[in-house]
Amino acid sequence: MRKINLFMLVIALGVLFLSFSTSKSSKDRPEERLGWKLGAQAYTFRLFSFAEALDKLDSCNLGYVEAYPGQTIGAGSTEKMGYQLSSEGRRLVKKLLKEKGVTLHAFGVVGAQDAEEWDKVFAFAKDMGIQVINVEPSDAHLDIVSRLCDKYQIKAALHNHPEPSKYWNPEVVLKSLEGRSKLMGAAADVGHWMRSGLDPIACLKQLEGHIFHLHFKDLNEFGNKKAHDVHWGTGKLPLQGVIDELKRQKFKGMLSAEYEYNWENSKKDVCVSVANFRKLIK
Repeated sequence: MRKINLFMLVIALGVLFLSFSTSKSSKDRPEERLGWKLGAQAYTFRLFSFAEALDKLDSCNLGYVEAYPGQTIGAGSTEKMGYQLSSEGRRLVKKLLKEKGVTLHAFGVVGAQDAEEWDKVFAFAKDMGIQVINVEPSDAHLDIVSRLCDKYQIKAALHNHPEPSKYWNPEVVLKSLEGRSKLMGAAADVGHWMRSGLDPIACLKQLEGHIFHLHFKDLNEFGNKKAHDVHWGTGKLPLQGVIDELKRQKFKGMLSAEYEYNWENSKKDVCVSVANFRKLIK
């Protein structure tokens, strides 16, 4: 009888611990109950290695990362992030991610010279467990990307840099998606829309049903290509309106903090922005 009671006590404590852990996670990362994966684009920490970027993400309580091609891996490796990574380099990246409890969810923004190189990009993403590749292909490569989405069962999202880049306007994105794989969608950069003089909420509405990923920024000016990042909620981005629109659309996916200012010390800026965002979510 004592053995049974002890066993039941252990089970009860385990359930209690799991319940506490779940509630703690929900409290610390309230966006997760909406199906939102809040993380950072590693380019925010482009002056540092990927290993160092993971440290900075972890200190901001972010559990997801969007890698970009060309960043040095670090942790003793001089290899660069991308499909050229050796087997050893890929194992190291997976090890670093596991140690920090960070998920490599997205990769980009990436392009390719031809169908063969695009295939290497997708094969790399599949091997690394990446769910979304953020891309800016030429018109001639749209069908190539579409076929590879279906072949590898990986999403590809068309990313908007500011005007006059190819995908700066949602109308161009929608036109490019016509007749192509359902795994092709949009990587919405709200900051770049603002730089192009576009209303980010209106753009999100235009792309409803096609948004796979977001690059999240707040800027000190609207309609100025030289505008710079500020803490979320303190600039010209209608942050609460953007949050409400994403909720209305029942968006599910990753939001990448992409802070392209104060490069040497941007970790604190990201932490403040994330805290501001989570207060509004709560």
